[in-house]
Formats: sequence, structure tokens, C-alpha cells
Amino acid sequence: MNSNHHKHKLLILVGSPRRDGNSAALAAAAQRGADAAGISTILLFLDDYIQSFLPDLRRGSPPADRYAELFLEHFLPADGLLLCTPVYWYGMSAQAKAFFDRSFTHYAGSGPEPERVKAAMTGKRLGLTVASEETYPGAALGIVHQVQEYARYTHSDFVGYVHGAGNRRGEVAADPRQPLLAAERLGAAFFTQKYSDYRMETPRAHNVWDAPALCSTPGVLP
Repeated sequence: MNSNHHKHKLLILVGSPRRDGNSAALAAAAQRGADAAGISTILLFLDDYIQSFLPDLRRGSPPADRYAELFLEHFLPADGLLLCTPVYWYGMSAQAKAFFDRSFTHYAGSGPEPERVKAAMTGKRLGLTVASEETYPGAALGIVHQVQEYARYTHSDFVGYVHGAGNRRGEVAADPRQPLLAAERLGAAFFTQKYSDYRMETPRAHNVWDAPALCSTPGVLP
């Protein structure tokens, strides 16, 4: 076990209202993998913290819920975030979307706190699990793209996602693609899994992996 894992904090957020649903099952599997790898984890349900959407604070007060606690005390100190959401109308759940939307009230103002918040929002590792009734690969792509763009905007690393299919509670365990095992593996490798997103100016080696290449001839495919 890599002792450096003990320095990493992974926040797992469940965007489904079901405590025993497929999103929760994927979240629990990821937590098992992360815990076994020595990562410090906390699993929370967004329903416990978010009861309202983004308000116009120029005309009113913040909602009387626990979003500030979730965002400031759990999300900002975390090194990584794993979002676990069902697919609702080919997008993430309203709870999950509100989590991102309401961060605006903390980073868009003036004074010392917004700068501190923006600094703490950047450079995280991000992951995603999605649960849908459909097995069709495109069902989750809108959510994947949204998280990928959030990662780009915050200079974070989107390290992977898992898609499981199921309708009845817990049915994702019957998915022959074994999404629970994939989620467990994602949790275990959350902070060690190789991540690359090259630009033209990015310095990089010729090999992607440390293992010997199958062919050493430049310009020739193995």
C-alpha cells in the first residue's frame, strides 16, 4: 500500500434521493475500493444538504439548508470528488446540478473569501458514476461532457467514469459489465491512475506506459 494515499481525501457525493438505489450502490463500491487502498473517504447524500436551487442573492437570502457546510467544509478540503448520479432525462439529477450551480455564490463575489474558494476549487481529481435504465452508451455522455468541462474550467483532472444499468433498486449488481467492480477499482486507483490530457506544447515521452514498447521503430505501428 502506498502510504501517500493517507494524505488524500476523497469526497463521494450521491445525487439520488434513494438511499438504497443504484447510484448509492456504485458509491458504496467506490468507497470500498478507496478505503482498501488507504484513502480517507466520506460518502454523503446531496439530499441531506441541498433543499433549494441557486437563488438571486441580490434580491434575497441564501436558502436555509446545509449547502454552505457541504461546499466549504467537505468539498473544498477534499483532494478528489466522485459524483454518483442517476441519469434523469439524459442529464444529471437536479441535486447534482444544484451542487455545481450553487458554488457560484461562493466564488463569484468580492473580497478575500472568493479568492480562497477559487484556489481551493482548482486542481482536484474528479470522477463520475452514472446509473441509468438504458445500456445504450450515449445515455450518459451529456453528464460525462459536463463533468469534463467542469474539470477543464477548474484545472482539475477527470480521471474516469463508470456507467451501470439498472432500474429496480440495487439491480445494477446484475449488469454483466460489472459496474460495481469497476467502481471499486476506480475508487482504489483514484489518486494513482494515470491521467494525461496533452496539448501541442506539452512535454511528453514517446511511450504512454513504463512497460517496454511492442515496437521501437519510430513511425511504425506495432
